[in-house]
Amino acid sequence: MLYLALKALISGVLVAAASEIAKRYPGFGGLIASLPLVSVLGMVWLWRDKPDAANMAAHAEGTFWFVLPSLPMFLLIPALLRRGVPFWGALAAGCGLTFALYLAMVWIGPRVGVKL
Repeated sequence: MLYLALKALISGVLVAAASEIAKRYPGFGGLIASLPLVSVLGMVWLWRDKPDAANMAAHAEGTFWFVLPSLPMFLLIPALLRRGVPFWGALAAGCGLTFALYLAMVWIGPRVGVKL
């Protein structure tokens, strides 16, 4: 239980640091947020819990394929905000688009040979 709490604390501190830096330096905050910190930490925690190369390779590859459908959200949200859409509406639209693209990836991926 202590290990789980430590993982959550470290992960949470990184997210909080990115948001605090973004308050003063939005571009730098975006850079930090774009770093694959969650993915890297997830791989570290997974490797510590289950050091299996095949499992880790499958996890890393799956992460790659699921990053792709999340990227359009980061173009849609600023476009909507610049057109006057309120933040929560823009965020909801971005999340909805990402969810739809995740569903498409889950449906199309295996049909074209992508293992998810």
